[in-house]
Amino acid sequence: MADLFAGLEPTAPSPPPLDAPLADRLRPRTLAEVVGQEHLTGPDGAIGRMVAAGRLSSMILWGPPGTGKTTIARLLADAVGLRFAPISAVFSGVADLKKVFAEARDHARLGKRTLLFVDEIHRFNRAQQDGFLPYVEDGTVTLVGATTENPSFELNAALLSRAQVLILHRLGSAALEELIARAEAEVGRGLPLDNAARDALIASADGDGRFLLNQVETLFSVALDQPLDPAGLSAFLQRRVAVYDKDREGHYNLISALHKAIRGSDANAALYYLARMLTAGEEPLYLLRRLTRAAVEDVGLADPQALQQCLAAKEAYDFLGSPEGELAIAQACVYLATAPKSNAVYAAQKAAWRSARETGSLMPPANILNAPTKLMRDIGYGKGYEYDHDAEDAFSGANYWPDELPPQRYYQPTERGFEKRIAERMAWWDERRHAQPSRD
Repeated sequence: MADLFAGLEPTAPSPPPLDAPLADRLRPRTLAEVVGQEHLTGPDGAIGRMVAAGRLSSMILWGPPGTGKTTIARLLADAVGLRFAPISAVFSGVADLKKVFAEARDHARLGKRTLLFVDEIHRFNRAQQDGFLPYVEDGTVTLVGATTENPSFELNAALLSRAQVLILHRLGSAALEELIARAEAEVGRGLPLDNAARDALIASADGDGRFLLNQVETLFSVALDQPLDPAGLSAFLQRRVAVYDKDREGHYNLISALHKAIRGSDANAALYYLARMLTAGEEPLYLLRRLTRAAVEDVGLADPQALQQCLAAKEAYDFLGSPEGELAIAQACVYLATAPKSNAVYAAQKAAWRSARETGSLMPPANILNAPTKLMRDIGYGKGYEYDHDAEDAFSGANYWPDELPPQRYYQPTERGFEKRIAERMAWWDERRHAQPSRD
């Protein structure tokens, strides 16, 4: 049995060939060489402490692409002497998992435990995720899963309860600059960019170290007469496509940011998030629906024109299409962000709905009941109804609440925008209502 698995024992990684991709040649050989994740790999980080203790717990590495999840998992196995067994949830099925677990159990009998690295672990379905549990619990494998999606949404609660979730950060400018410096040292010359273009290259990576190194390798692969400026760099390199999945957490994070920037009256931030979604391919009509929701939830009657702006933007977009119609969406966005804010109607709706659920069987007062038949009139339906248009100021002051429910005050207008006038109107009606003689 020992001879059978001898070839599978981990060995010190050999240097990649000189013609290997730059990202492979620069792959960290130790955890100390990993950039941008010092909050995990440093002496006080969760990974640093586990390595110092020589004992790993199962974990989920959650972070954007190109932040070092696979590299960290491989280095963890080396650091504590575990066998490294990588699989991808994209290409693996039940048969592959059974084989991996069987091999891990055989190695465990020989005294060699396995670090099972599962890339894109969120792509396994719920039943497949449950299949990991007995092998994690009995120590057959130490599971290290990698995901770009929020584990709270994508992974089983049972699996999450047995694994520590560690969050990897997008690589910041300093970390990306360090990668460029390592690449320049590896190649033996500087990038053919001026300072502004170098900054633009780092910004275009959007925190993805792998993407950055691929772009750096492209720049090193050609001979340029003079350093590129930002315009020349943009023309030379392909434009990076925004990372954005319409049914994933990134989608909900951005729409939440857009809505809250509008609510917070920051027109420029709202435009930024609107642009992020539109340039990434979001459906414009979805954004128009969300803007319309913001109009009635967060602006409300403080500016009744906000709703009209959104509906007009939808009509304009239907008429013009993209990209011209997107200007109408931007106009509605700016209008909402700069409008006075009130959620008074939103709060009133929730209060009224709650009251209706609690008192849904109460009859309206008899004076406003419909009385289409003689029998209904005979038993008092509609008796005493006062037609408001016949009263002074077109206001009778009659009671419209069920006898068992005293008048409620759901809607509390603010003193902002048009609602200030509405508050004055309501006070005017209340004054006349209270001045009416008692009907007892």
